[in-house]
Amino acid sequence: MDTTAEQNGAGPSYANGLQNGFCPAQLSNGSCSSLIASASSSSSGGHSGIDSFHHLHQDLHNNGSPAKKCRLRRRMDSGKKNRPPFPWFGMDIGGTLVKLVYFEPKDITAEEEQEEVENLKSIRKYLTSNTAYGKTGIRDVHLELKNLTMCGRKGHLHFIRFPTQAMHRFIQMGSDKNFSSLHTTLCATGGGAYKFEEDFRTMADLELLKLDELDCLIQGLLYVDSVGFNGHPECYFFENPSDPQNCVKRPCSLDNPFPMLLVNIGSGVSILAVYSKDSYKRVTGTSLGGGTFLGLCCLLTGCETFEEALEMAAKGNSTNVDKLVKDIYGGDYERFGLQGSAVASSFGHMMSKEKRDTISKEDLARATLVTITNNIGSIARMCAVNEKIERVVFVGNFLRINMVSMKLLAYAMDFWSKGQLKALFLEHEVKFALFVVET
Repeated sequence: MDTTAEQNGAGPSYANGLQNGFCPAQLSNGSCSSLIASASSSSSGGHSGIDSFHHLHQDLHNNGSPAKKCRLRRRMDSGKKNRPPFPWFGMDIGGTLVKLVYFEPKDITAEEEQEEVENLKSIRKYLTSNTAYGKTGIRDVHLELKNLTMCGRKGHLHFIRFPTQAMHRFIQMGSDKNFSSLHTTLCATGGGAYKFEEDFRTMADLELLKLDELDCLIQGLLYVDSVGFNGHPECYFFENPSDPQNCVKRPCSLDNPFPMLLVNIGSGVSILAVYSKDSYKRVTGTSLGGGTFLGLCCLLTGCETFEEALEMAAKGNSTNVDKLVKDIYGGDYERFGLQGSAVASSFGHMMSKEKRDTISKEDLARATLVTITNNIGSIARMCAVNEKIERVVFVGNFLRINMVSMKLLAYAMDFWSKGQLKALFLEHEVKFALFVVET
């Protein structure tokens, strides 16, 4: 989402007792007292980690609620091992999509399996045995990260997404599966962590530990790049972006990532100048992002989903809609290095009734995609020049299955900078805000 206020102060931020999305104790001593551990213990009088054991023990004997006794016992057992109890979740509740990550432990012992409560088994089976949940929930199997070690446990990370408009059904499912008997608090980021906070509380008896989405974005990006993508690099770029016939995807490394310009394209756009893992500023943003593309496509073409809009755009020709430099000059504008194929006026041909009568819905979808992408690329390039940064990393759900926009951005960065700026992309386009919740 686009953060409207200009947040020009450098990170990290301190919120809810957390520094840059991690517990301060974890930052200082490498402990596995993760955010989930903080969340799980947040209801026990403000105590956390090992120091809260005697309080948990006292609560276990004094409280008569079976659900709370189960929860407290699991927290005590996990706390002795210096890690949070399962299940491990994280959510990024955006303006258009909810992105959820789930850690599936693969090293469960026979003793642990025997002691597991039924609803924990039920949740794990439900999430890992399905690739679709209802009509709109999807588990992106191709993005699964396998055989990771987190907090001393080995397992897989699963990535699930569903429309934000289905949030109330998700909360109700959590209530139906009695999730509050396992955790009292969930870690969440994004604007929806504020919007739906009361609904989680009243419908599912759950609190949300709200984390700053830009802090999570940066920390998560660095984490996922460090672990890689199942033996392959997470980061990639397009070689020969100015030559469509020879433009190919190439892996690359972010071994020395700083400084970098981080362009987060969700419903809106935020652009960050990142100088180190602990220092960044929000340079600017724009309200014209992925939400704009989908909204306009719905109006212009009657499509219903992002996937449908992209499918239409892939078949369209934007030059039937946009007025190009050559439409005005008859060719290139050589004095200023403008190629005849460059867009001079987005949707400029639509002033002509004759043109309007001949275009297709696919042409309109393609022109909308090109318009939004070109605008983002132009702003990103200007920010990179102003900040004197040569590495530009594009992330966000707008780029999911959107090869057209990625190649347009790569071309724009390369052409207008005369090869000085390189556009980088990542395999997990939108999932970074989630990793910090689990690590």
